Amino acid sequence: MGIIYLASLLGVSACMLLLDARFRLFFWRDWRAAAIVVIVGVLFLLAWDVVGIVTGVFEMGASPGMTGILIAHELPIEEPVFLAFLVLCTMVIFTGAVRIIERRSDRADQAGQHEIDGADR
Repeated sequence: MGIIYLASLLGVSACMLLLDARFRLFFWRDWRAAAIVVIVGVLFLLAWDVVGIVTGVFEMGASPGMTGILIAHELPIEEPVFLAFLVLCTMVIFTGAVRIIERRSDRADQAGQHEIDGADR
């Protein structure tokens, strides 16, 4: 029972990677750059967590769905997995939004070009 949260995080991460693979948005576009972004993002957010833990702002809550395994004081093993999912999800949404905006802009430019071409005739 204590692995439900970790398994859920891994499952939704796999789904996000499948979406990424389908549209080649982040890892499947440039896996080296994506790996660097995820690692730097997770390290930054873990540092943020550590500061919050040291200052007493963050505490680990008790949940029967968690493993109970700590990698540091008040820092469960699920936290870096969650942070990696958070970074991955953010980057897939961001790169997907950029692609949508670019395609809409390209279509608008093409439509405008067709209007100009038609006016010249």
